[in-house]
Amino acid sequence: MHSPMRCLLRAKIHRATVTDANPDYVGSITIDDDLLQRADIWPGEKVLVADVDNGARFETYAVRAQPGSGMVCVNGSAARLVKKGDKIIIMAFEYTDKPIGQKIVLVDDDNRFARSI
Repeated sequence: MHSPMRCLLRAKIHRATVTDANPDYVGSITIDDDLLQRADIWPGEKVLVADVDNGARFETYAVRAQPGSGMVCVNGSAARLVKKGDKIIIMAFEYTDKPIGQKIVLVDDDNRFARSI
């Protein structure tokens, strides 16, 4: 018997701080490449973003920012759902028929890697 495919959390950047919100950019969320690499989120990959401060949730795709920049900029129409300084959770998922582990990246207030759990 074949196991059903399930959508499981694969990666999370937890409580990142929004550094900018740019509604004029053509969509996406721009994230410091150091954080993308630690979480194993690819540029162009779909992510779910949850704003801890206001409860907004939206899907977009990741774009690479300069490594070490600390940038987490929400772009396009989603920029209207957040404001600079908001804490957000960025999540990536994977369809699989087997349990998988998650890469959970915790950051400090400057969006610098703090630790993984």
